[in-house]
Amino acid sequence: MRALRMLGSSVGNKLLLGLTGLALFGFLLFHLFGNLLGFLGPEIYNEHAHALISNPLIIPAEFGILAIFLTHIYKAVVNYWKNRAARPVAYGVKKWAGGPSRKSVGSTTMIWTGLSVLIFVAIHLKLFKYGPVYFEAGTGVRDLYRLLIDDFRRPGIVAGYVLAMFLLGLHLRHGISSSIQSLGLMPESWTARILRAGIVLAILIAGLFAVIPVAVYFGAIR
Repeated sequence: MRALRMLGSSVGNKLLLGLTGLALFGFLLFHLFGNLLGFLGPEIYNEHAHALISNPLIIPAEFGILAIFLTHIYKAVVNYWKNRAARPVAYGVKKWAGGPSRKSVGSTTMIWTGLSVLIFVAIHLKLFKYGPVYFEAGTGVRDLYRLLIDDFRRPGIVAGYVLAMFLLGLHLRHGISSSIQSLGLMPESWTARILRAGIVLAILIAGLFAVIPVAVYFGAIR
């Protein structure tokens, strides 16, 4: 009971936000690795995808990721409303702080960029996981590479995907360093470096995700 009360406190809320945030960050890196295999052609891309699909642990892993994702969303919303309640009157003028300060566009839009990512995930699952089923010739195995190519030849999907990755990058810009700080892993002497590293990682990850649909659309991936 004491542990449950602690997790429901402000400290526990930030701790869970940090833990689930870093876990989702790890999943993002793994997912990015699989996406980038598209540059190596259909055989390698499909081989990786089907190695995951055929793994007996895939279903419990998906439920685990879903649980982490929902926990992160719930704790983020709770944290947002607690902060709103603590400051019922909004600032008349917002000033962005420089240097190692945590205040930025990324930090003040976390709830909205997070909800945007949630909407994107739902659409992404509809397009890819539950999208049209193609099969590799003579194998009876689902051809996910063809689905990737077909979807990213549509300009509306490409534009939406790139926009979503911009919002993801904005979310990560504050989220990476915030998760590290919430877990007490940010020594004061390293604060500025970790903040800069978080920005670089956010740009790199969002950019690499966004380059895939652009590459398909312009024919670099066929």
